[in-house]
Amino acid sequence: MLGGVENTEEPRWLDEDQQQAWISLVGMMLRLPAALDRQLQRDTGISSFEYQALSGLSMAPGRTMRMSRLAAVTEGSLSRLSQVVARLEKRGWIRRIPDPADGRYTLAILTDTGWDTVVAAAPGHVAEVRRLVFDPLTKAQQRQLRDISQRIMRAIACDDRHLDH
Repeated sequence: MLGGVENTEEPRWLDEDQQQAWISLVGMMLRLPAALDRQLQRDTGISSFEYQALSGLSMAPGRTMRMSRLAAVTEGSLSRLSQVVARLEKRGWIRRIPDPADGRYTLAILTDTGWDTVVAAAPGHVAEVRRLVFDPLTKAQQRQLRDISQRIMRAIACDDRHLDH
């Protein structure tokens, strides 16, 4: 029974090909972030999430972004981002100030030291992304990966919008 209503519909089970694709995708979703995190930790001493925050700010106009927007860019919650940014502030890589346009928001600003950190980390990170993701694929497969990822992300975004209502 689901929500007080008996569900008599048979589940749409995965066929063998879909099941193999799903198991492969889940394995990749779990192992790829861990592999990228290991490389960043080994080479730079920062986590993937810290790198994403620094990188996101490095590409923002004036190296500045609202914390709420940076949380979306890093695909993290605002509370997780706040904890990470507090650590990065202690290192002198990011500073936070109230948004002068609207004091209800906080701006994260990448410092020069933070810029130097992300610039130093980027080549190794990009090399690892190339090695693990792009080098094993043909150009056509890379385009397919992009297209497939975008389609799945649109389906997730659609679900997210339904949850917000």
